[in-house]
Amino acid sequence: MGFVGFSSHAVSLQLSAGFHGQTFPSLSKSAPYAGIPLTLSAASSTGTTFSGLSLLGPLPSLSRPGKRLVVFARKLWGLEEAMRIRREREELEATTTKVRKRQPLRRGRVSPRLPVPDHIPKPPYVGTSAVPEISSEHQIHDSEGIARMRAACQLAARVLDYAGTLVRPSVTTNEIDKAVHQMIIDAGAYPSPLGYGGFPKSVCTSVNECMCHGIPDSRQLQDGDIINIDVTVYLNGYHGDTSKTFFCGNVSESAKRLVKITEECMERGIAVCKDGAAFRKIGKRISEHAEKYGYGVVERFVGHGVGTVFHSEPIILHHRNDRGGCMVEGQTFTIEPILTIGTTECISWPDNWTMLTADGSLAAQFEHTILITRNGAEILTKC
Repeated sequence: MGFVGFSSHAVSLQLSAGFHGQTFPSLSKSAPYAGIPLTLSAASSTGTTFSGLSLLGPLPSLSRPGKRLVVFARKLWGLEEAMRIRREREELEATTTKVRKRQPLRRGRVSPRLPVPDHIPKPPYVGTSAVPEISSEHQIHDSEGIARMRAACQLAARVLDYAGTLVRPSVTTNEIDKAVHQMIIDAGAYPSPLGYGGFPKSVCTSVNECMCHGIPDSRQLQDGDIINIDVTVYLNGYHGDTSKTFFCGNVSESAKRLVKITEECMERGIAVCKDGAAFRKIGKRISEHAEKYGYGVVERFVGHGVGTVFHSEPIILHHRNDRGGCMVEGQTFTIEPILTIGTTECISWPDNWTMLTADGSLAAQFEHTILITRNGAEILTKC
C-alpha cells in the first residue's frame, strides 16, 4: 500500500491522509522534416489533397509542366504505432457486445471498524489518528529479518488470492473487508491499514475510477467493474504489502487491456532491480511500457520501503525521474504503479482517503513487496 508523493525534478514528499488516453507525442518546433516528392499536373492552383495530406493555399509553381513539387511534412516519432493502437482499441470496442454505460462511483455506507483480539500484536501507530512520519531508514534485513518478511508477505499473498475469489456482481466491498479481516486475525496477524492515520477498514478496495485507498462500504460490485484490493498484514513485527486488480463479471476489452498492461509495467519495474541498480531505472522502465499503449502513469502515489515500519525510504517513483540512490542487497520495498486510461490527475472524496481520476476514467494498480538480492529481486508476495 503506497502513500502520496509529489515530484518534479527535485523530489519532495507530502503525506495526505493516505497510504500511499491515449495521446500522441507532442511536436517539437525543432522536429525534423521529411520530404515527400509528388508529381502534379497543373490542374489546380488553389488547393490539392493527396492520400490524406491536405495542401491548402495556392501552389504557384504548378503551371510549369514537368516540374515536381516536393511537399514537406513533419516526421512524427511514434505516430504510426499510436495510430495502430488507436485502431485496435476502436476495433475491440466495435466488436464487443454493447454494455450499459458505467455509472460514476458513489460512496455507500461505511460500517464500524472491526475488532482485533487483544493477544494479537499491533503496530505502534494504532490508537492515534495522525499519519505516521515516513521513516528515513532504509530497511535492510539480516537472515532472521528476511525469514520474517517472507512469512508476512506470504500471508498477505494468500489473503489477497482469497479476497479475489470473492469478487463477483452483488458482493459488497464491506463483505470483502470482513472476510479479509477474519482471515488475517485467524492467522495471528494484524491488518495493517486498520487505524493507520484513522483509516477505518482492514483492506483498501478501489473500484473503477478509484486510483487507490478506497474504503470498503455497502456498495455492491457491478458486472463489468474492475477492483483493486490492497492487502497489508503485520505479522511477528513485520509488514507484508501487496495488491492486485480483479475483474468483476464481464469486463470490457479496454478495461482488460489496461489491467494487463499495468501488471506488465510492475513486472518490468521489478526486472531491473538488483544490488547496485539505480532506483530511477524502475520509473524509466514502467513509463516506457505504459507510453507504448497510450496510458498515463500516476506520479502522485509512490512505492516505499517496508519491513518493521509500514512506510519508509526508499521512495519508489513509477515515472521517469532523476532521483538518486541505488538498491542494496537485503533491502525490501514495494513497486506499485497506477495506470490510467485518461488523466493522471486525481480528486479526493471528503473522507480524505478515496482518490479518483479527475475525469472519471478507469485506473488499475498492481503491487508486490520485493527483496533485493545480489543478482536480482525476489518477489516476496508471490504465492
